[in-house]
Amino acid sequence: MLVDTQITRFAYLRAARRILAAIESTQAEVLQRAAELMARSIVNEGLVHMFGAGHSALPVAEAYPKCGNVVGFHPMVELALSCFTNVVDANGIRQFTFLERVEGYGEAILQSYVLEPRDTMLIFSQSGINSVVIDVALGARRRGLPVVAVMSVAQASALPSRHSSGRRLHEIADIVIDNCVPFGDTTVRLSGVEEPLGPASTLAAIAIVNTLIVEVARHLVAAGRRPLINPTLNAPGAVDESEERMAQVLDEYRRRTRRCPRGGDGQ
Repeated sequence: MLVDTQITRFAYLRAARRILAAIESTQAEVLQRAAELMARSIVNEGLVHMFGAGHSALPVAEAYPKCGNVVGFHPMVELALSCFTNVVDANGIRQFTFLERVEGYGEAILQSYVLEPRDTMLIFSQSGINSVVIDVALGARRRGLPVVAVMSVAQASALPSRHSSGRRLHEIADIVIDNCVPFGDTTVRLSGVEEPLGPASTLAAIAIVNTLIVEVARHLVAAGRRPLINPTLNAPGAVDESEERMAQVLDEYRRRTRRCPRGGDGQ
């Protein structure tokens, strides 16, 4: 899927459109299965827990909390695995890369939460081979949760697992959504530049997670349940109404996540 170009402008936009088209044409069935599973969790008073490390934590933050998103999605973001923009020195890339490969770290993360079989675990990863995401997937399965993976099947299939189990994320998950991003997470090769560029995994994952959220809302409506959706607080007019709506959303989020860390009073 790499676009070779010498002087053509906006090659990345063309590559991005191809990836989004590939997701729509090849992943429709698994997207619907995942959305139905997540809607079932929310109807049953469960949660859709979301986990990702590195840039794969970005779709977790995109999914919740944000305006237009559905209460029932629960972000699980570790600062040590997502706050590496110092690049070097404290909280740098080397520390992050080390931590995401440490076996047992993902299980330690899960032990800080209360996970129930009525929940769903949604995991984002480009490669699906590092120990932390494997730990989270295996730990969720042991606790009875179905696991949905959003990842590059092409990249995972070409690499060995870094986990002692020898398994990769797509070999553990109940549902695998392929982000259709090529090996290496790059999309453009420019004449005169040795390395390919134009990463696309974040673009693809965010498109996928927002698709899932909208489809979950559709399934909730079909089940006779009104989805509770985060309002925007920045639109002109009706500010008081938006603030009141946000208070309702936060109350419901607190109620649902009271069993989780920071989820309610005394937690």
